[in-house]
Amino acid sequence: MAADLNEMNQKIIDEFRSNGGVVGGPFEGMPVLLFHHVGAKSGQERVNPVAYRKVDGGWAVFASFAGAPNNPAWYYNLLAHPETTIEVGTDTVKVTTREATGAERDAIWEAQKRDAPTFADYEGKAAGRTIPVLIFEPA
Repeated sequence: MAADLNEMNQKIIDEFRSNGGVVGGPFEGMPVLLFHHVGAKSGQERVNPVAYRKVDGGWAVFASFAGAPNNPAWYYNLLAHPETTIEVGTDTVKVTTREATGAERDAIWEAQKRDAPTFADYEGKAAGRTIPVLIFEPA
């Protein structure tokens, strides 16, 4: 399973970098960025593609894990190592990661579900888990 996910992510990363940040497949029509992170336990450097939402002062990403009952490992990696780099279009930006909470989180999440209904589906599958919203802010 993990090998399949890594292979799929690598194809998306390659497509992103070859096409100036535009990808098809499961991300067709969605804004996508790549974020770099370091494994909280392994120390291994990784890159993941994720859908994002532009917010005042940064970019919001969603630890939906396609509606799994647990958060993705990268969520914990970003909390452990919040200083990182993202790739948006053809730009590379140094950022600091923070978790949105309360009314800020709720407003961003509701807008994301409205504009990308797949995220509402993920929420329904998440077995009551509150899907975290992380904000990348320019460092």
